[in-house]
Amino acid sequence: MANQMTEMLKGTLEGIVLALLARQSAYGYEITALLREQGFTDLAEGTVYALLVRIEQRGFVDVEKVPSEKGPPRKVFSINAQGRDQLDEFWRTWTFLSDRIEQLHEGEK
Repeated sequence: MANQMTEMLKGTLEGIVLALLARQSAYGYEITALLREQGFTDLAEGTVYALLVRIEQRGFVDVEKVPSEKGPPRKVFSINAQGRDQLDEFWRTWTFLSDRIEQLHEGEK
């Protein structure tokens, strides 16, 4: 089951991270911690950082470098208008897919 979870998560992680950023701005480690609090305990930090690079390159977030008490400045990610549009599309797609999957599941009973 872990492999299936990994594959499904790959397809939805961008939307999940954008949803977290819609609630609050955060830096990479903070985002990883929030995901783990939500039950994504096996998620590698490197996976989150690679995704943050992608959503920054795609223009879905704004990034601000904030001084850190320890080490170099932190990159704090905030969802922007383009990211909110992407998140809206994610939720439309998620709703469509989850409704169809639920119909299939109910049809098995």
